[in-house]
Order: sequence, then structure tokens, then C-alpha cells
Amino acid sequence: MKWINEELFMEKYMWLGSKVLVTIILTIGIIFTSLLAIIYTSMTVSTGRTLVYVLIILLALGIVVFWILGVFNILHTKKLVISMGIYFGMCLLVFVGYQWYVNYLDSLEVVSTQDVDLRAYQPFTEGNELVTFDEESTIDLENELPVLDGATALYPVYAAFAQAVYPEKDYPFYEGEVMVTQTPRAYENLLNDRADLIFVAGPSHQQKQAFETNGKELNMTPIGKEAFVFFVNVDNPVDELTVEEVQGIYSGEITNWKDVGGQDEAIKAFQRPENSGSQTTLEKIMDGVQLMEPPKDDVVSGMGGIIEETSDYRNHRNSIGFSFRYFANEMVEQGEIKFLEINGVYPDKASVQEGTYLFTDHFYAVSTESSHDNVAEFKDWILSNQGQELIEETGYVPVK
Repeated sequence: MKWINEELFMEKYMWLGSKVLVTIILTIGIIFTSLLAIIYTSMTVSTGRTLVYVLIILLALGIVVFWILGVFNILHTKKLVISMGIYFGMCLLVFVGYQWYVNYLDSLEVVSTQDVDLRAYQPFTEGNELVTFDEESTIDLENELPVLDGATALYPVYAAFAQAVYPEKDYPFYEGEVMVTQTPRAYENLLNDRADLIFVAGPSHQQKQAFETNGKELNMTPIGKEAFVFFVNVDNPVDELTVEEVQGIYSGEITNWKDVGGQDEAIKAFQRPENSGSQTTLEKIMDGVQLMEPPKDDVVSGMGGIIEETSDYRNHRNSIGFSFRYFANEMVEQGEIKFLEINGVYPDKASVQEGTYLFTDHFYAVSTESSHDNVAEFKDWILSNQGQELIEETGYVPVK
């Protein structure tokens, strides 16, 4: 009898030990899988990443806890099933709510440079949207072509220049003689002799310093004018701001729309990345008034690390953003946003041309003294009737 009892005890002990061993292996597997899920989330998710981390941890803990409660018969089967249903159901509801919120934010993103289809403006491609003229160009560059770069909003302009005077061939927008890397990178390429002529707004203080430090002088030729506009959701009752109110909003002194004639809602004032053409223009408008910190998004850097980046404009009812008129005009036409009058003047082509709209700025063809030999001739042509016609037909205001 004693031998039988010992045998039963050993069987029970071994069965319990196997349960413990399986539980340990399962827990290790869950931890490893959760770590992989967290790493993947950090590389692919920008909005609400912390909430996703918490959900992953809660799911992992839930699986382990309910496994222990079930396998060691701590909780009755019926109660266990109900508890699991409630717990994982709540996790599912949170995830569905999170996914709805992300989709909602995505639907609000407008005036983002990432959404521009640059292929539509690639020179010499069939059916492109570049402006042309019927007559022959007065210059014809065949050899040793200057490398062009610039801001996304100006790519339709200088791509049209290239189509008018460069030889017909393939000019991919991401590299080569007619590329577009956006304002900060364009200035870097000019500084490092990777571009000969760039088409941009004026340089920021940091960009000027970089050229001075490297002993290079910027040759800035104004070639056109454009309105710098502030815009809001089309349903926002505010139609105009004064210069002082703009400065107040972007310094953080004015924080509620009711203070400028709107509804009692907090103002969400979006900005652009540092050293971009539009952010540099905003800094000039602030005229020494300190800018507040912009809304931030966590994004994945090229090396897989996490960095903070200025959020793209999202068209909430209480949002305000800014851009150059040409860049945002399509969204106005689609009825998503509206431009604000500044000191009672609406930003359109006429007010830019007449100089009555206050936030009007030049855009430039910028080179250095070490730039390509053909740059001076190319600049002269841009300022000729033909070059200025292309600027005007594209949608900007010429300087002549």
C-alpha cells in the first residue's frame, strides 16, 4: 500500500512538474514574441505607439495568467472562459478604437509634401503636367548641364525650365540633373557641390551660417513671388487674422479661437520642420517673437531609431497651418481648407502682384561662385520673357 501511495505521489509530482515546465516555456515564448512585437511596432507605428506597447504587454500578461489559472485548476472552467472573454474583449475594443483613431488622423492629413505625385512633373514624360510654350527656347543647353534641385512646391517650375532648354532624355526626380530633395537638402547639396542651381525660398539663419563657415557666398536671384498663407478647416468661422494675432497664436500667447472671433476651442497650431522654406518664412513673420514648440510625432529614423519630427498638418476643426499658396491651393479647391485674410486682404494672385497682401515673399534661383559655367546664362533666361512666362503659367507671380 505504501509503495502504491509513493507511486501515486510521484505521478502527481511529475504531472505537476510537467505543468510548471510547460508554463515556464510558454512564458519565455510569450516574452520573446512580445519583444519582437514591440520592436516591430517601434519601426512601423508613429501615432499612439505607447498605447500599442501597453496592449502588447496586457495581451502577453493575459495569456500567461489565464494559462496558469486554467492549467492549475485555480479557476473553474466556466468562470475562466467568462473572465477570458471579458478581458480579451476589452483589449479588442481598445485596439479597434485605436485603429479608428489612426484612420481618422490619416483622413485629416493634408498639405503634406509626401503626398505630391512628382512623376506628374517629370520632364519629357508622356502626358506630364508641365507648362510649355509653342515657340523655340532662346537658349539650348546640350552639354555640361547644371544640376538642378529645390523645394517640392517649386519642382513644377524648374522642371518646366529643364523641359524647355535641356536635351530630351530621362530626368528622374530623385537623382541626376533635375532632382527634387526639398529645401533643407537642396541647400546641403548646393553647399557640398552636389547641385549647381537650386530653386527655393530664402535661407534660414543656420543655412546662411553653414555657407559662411565653408567660405561660400550665396548668389540669390529673385525669379518670382508667392503668397505665404495661413489656412484653417473650412468649417472654422474665423476668416481673417491680423499680423499680431498670427504672432500671438504661434508664440503661444493666444491659445483659444474665441480670442480671435471664433468658437471656444483650443487652437492647434501646426508648424513645419526646421530649415524648411515655409518654416523659415514663418520665423521672419514672427519678427523676433519666440515661436512655441510645435506638435510632434515620433517617427522612425533611417537607422531604425526613434526621433521626434514636427507633425504634418491635420485638418481638425480647431487646426491652423501654413504653406505657400500654390502648394495648398488644390486643397482649397476641394473644399477641405480655406485661406485666411491677413489684415483684411485675401491671398490671391492679384493681391500678390499688387503687393497688398502682406505675407508675400520672393523665391529664388540660388547658386554659389563655384557653380557651373552655364548657370549665369540659365539665370538670365529665367528672367527673360520666356522664363517669366513659364513661372506665371505655372501659377506663380513673375518678378517682371
